[in-house]
Amino acid sequence: MSKYGTIPTSSSAGGGAPLGGTSPLDFISRAKARGASALATRRPWRELADVHAIGLPPSLGDAYLRVRANLTHFAMNYAIVVLVVVFLSLLWHPASLIVFLVCMLAWLVLYFLRDEPLVLFGRVVADGYVLAVLAVVTLVLLLLTDATANILSSLLIGLVLVVLHAAVHKSEDNADDEVGRWYAPVPQQPSH
Repeated sequence: MSKYGTIPTSSSAGGGAPLGGTSPLDFISRAKARGASALATRRPWRELADVHAIGLPPSLGDAYLRVRANLTHFAMNYAIVVLVVVFLSLLWHPASLIVFLVCMLAWLVLYFLRDEPLVLFGRVVADGYVLAVLAVVTLVLLLLTDATANILSSLLIGLVLVVLHAAVHKSEDNADDEVGRWYAPVPQQPSH
């Protein structure tokens, strides 16, 4: 396996990691690798915007199956769409935009991009506590910026766009992505 494009790391003289965990360079390198692997699950935008794959589902059950298959198939694309909608809605609220970006950075550093458990005052903090504290702090800070209604409405708009697209995008090609994740395929019976 090639290590082209990675930042080489060196260990300290004692052979261990520097005091306090890892160096900032190691963290940046890991964050870059995790970001690249997360974005690797993104499907081509051309596939998402294919007009030939658009059509109304014949029934509500088919719409449900399409939504399930497309949410799995285009998960990263849909997450990017929702984040862009929220970001665009905050352009007219600069204070909220700054708070949103700072909170997003805190979520990335403290929850999504860390490899090791969080240690505070010599004690390991469970992921559930980190998640709860980040959620409460984010909610309180956004409430203080008076843009909560704007953020909730933009989230709702983004989710409606995603569900609508997922329902009308024909997912015959995406069904293979769900095998093993949501259900086991039923073998075809030979006809006599």
